[in-house]
Amino acid sequence: MAKSQRIHTVIFQPSGRRGSIIEGKTVLEAARELGVDLESVCGGHQKCGKCLVRIEEGYFETERIQSGRDHLSPVKEKEREVLSAHSVNGQAEGYRLACAARIKGDVLVFVPEESRQGRQVVRKEFTARAVTLNPAVKRYHIGLSPPLLHNAGADWDRLKSETEGRSGLSGLTVDYPVLVGLQKILRLGDWKATASVWMAKEVVGLEAGFIGRSYGMAVDIGTTTLAGYLCDLTSGQVAATNFMMNPQIPYGEDVISRISYAVAHKDGLKKMQRAVIAAINSIARQLALQVGIKRQDIVDMAVVGNTCMHHLFLGINPEYLGRAPFSPALNHSVDIKARDLGIRIAPGAYVHVLPNEAGFVGADNVAVLIAEEPYNQDEMWLIVDIGTNTELVLGNRAKLVACSCATGPAFEGAHIKFGMRAAEGAIERVEIDPMSKEVRFKVIGKDEWNSELDNAGARGICGSGIIDAVAEMYRSGILLANGRFNQDLKTPRLRLADGIPEFVIAWAEETAIARDITISQADVRTVQLAKGALYAGIKLAFRYMNVETVDRVILAGGFGTYINPRSALTMGLLPPVAPDRIRSVGNAAGYGACLTLFNRDKRAEADRVARQVQYIELATEQDFQKEFIQALKFPLDANQH
Repeated sequence: MAKSQRIHTVIFQPSGRRGSIIEGKTVLEAARELGVDLESVCGGHQKCGKCLVRIEEGYFETERIQSGRDHLSPVKEKEREVLSAHSVNGQAEGYRLACAARIKGDVLVFVPEESRQGRQVVRKEFTARAVTLNPAVKRYHIGLSPPLLHNAGADWDRLKSETEGRSGLSGLTVDYPVLVGLQKILRLGDWKATASVWMAKEVVGLEAGFIGRSYGMAVDIGTTTLAGYLCDLTSGQVAATNFMMNPQIPYGEDVISRISYAVAHKDGLKKMQRAVIAAINSIARQLALQVGIKRQDIVDMAVVGNTCMHHLFLGINPEYLGRAPFSPALNHSVDIKARDLGIRIAPGAYVHVLPNEAGFVGADNVAVLIAEEPYNQDEMWLIVDIGTNTELVLGNRAKLVACSCATGPAFEGAHIKFGMRAAEGAIERVEIDPMSKEVRFKVIGKDEWNSELDNAGARGICGSGIIDAVAEMYRSGILLANGRFNQDLKTPRLRLADGIPEFVIAWAEETAIARDITISQADVRTVQLAKGALYAGIKLAFRYMNVETVDRVILAGGFGTYINPRSALTMGLLPPVAPDRIRSVGNAAGYGACLTLFNRDKRAEADRVARQVQYIELATEQDFQKEFIQALKFPLDANQH
């Protein structure tokens, strides 16, 4: 009798793809089998070094696996030489060549940005609006007379006096590194210099000659993605954008997992802080390259994120965010020198971190508020920022309430059998004929529907496609209101796999993975849990505001931009409202961060508004569980949308 083959769980991040792999296969083979795009220019011959991956160590509670570097075959000389040539210290840092490392146990594999063949499509654009320009950092052109023997005043004293005289400021101070280099810079510019003054009180930069443009950088630290925006503080325009996956994903896909990792691992907090700081430095470098400046030309920075991301960025222990009463370390905004955080922009620059509202509603939600300004409206607005951690705000100028809904990473493609994050080849749009049950779909990277292509090259299905698919399955009668499959249907697309029903979205010949892409009963349940958490939060917010409906729904966040409103209404993700009353605004959190660079008054506004919002802690609401169970069902009036 043939010896049975051992099977191990392999999870790839940040794509979120996972599966069971036969022992002895290489990590590269596992990646190809699971549809993970991993570079391999040399064809897996341990020459190019493009398939570099990092193996994470430890027990990952969310994934329920123990991952370790010793779960792979040992590093041999040939691989060691390639790693050394790429300045990587091999297993000492957890890096391996995917083509050389053979699987001997469960592993969590992180694929760095440079090793990804099909780069993640990070959708963090926003809707820009008119802005009053009053930047937190202003530049002043200063001309001094050379010192004379009979009038040789101190350089800083003369610079301070001239700057205050030109600007109407008083009591200026100077950043220490600026003071150290001041004399050289003044003489290099023949006594002409450009002073960067922060918040009308501190000279944080000095450059020789008269410099025109001034730049700041806004960063939105999402649980899943990082978004960076280079802001021209002279024109009030966003000059460049850059996005990447949050490198903390291997330590946990959601905030609770990352809190657990920080608590369970002695160096967990430091690891996650170092990872995000390195990513921000990388984004800063890319932004600077796009407009032809140096990172040191970025003189101001603003950061937003949920409360957990806020704490991890600042190196603050997030442990107490995970324990009742879920208290953050601070709610007010804070200004910290970039150099103290290890961020490599202008040496004297500050990082302005916006205020939090509560333990699970953070600075990103405050940034959305100052971007959309519901507190200046008479209409009742519902603002929903859908993500791994979904925040919502309901209200108007009279009152605002907010809460956080643990939707989890399902809408990012995680915990869905063929789920993946938005990248080329991901199914992002689905339509199902209600009569024939035939499926049309579109993949990211192609404009045509699958019916117009010889092979659509589908690799999986991303969040917007998952919502479309589930909504269309319900609308066409494939799913019942309770989420179960309608077993009375006769269509080859509805079948049993190991006794569990599933529906085929894409046949194998329409995919790049040579397998049918399906939505299973377990996938539907996962989506129901996510949408149930969100809708239950909405219902409780309605109760706090004593309203039955809203005048407008605003979808914020990169993911919200690509949701089909009709599908969201069909599956009960949003409250019943006319589709034309739903508006997508893109990454309003990122734009809110930009506003605090363009206009310093927005910083005070953010602090004020953050304290005005009434936070609803869903964990303590007696009716939450009842509302949650009710919200798991699909609405019976789905076909009206």
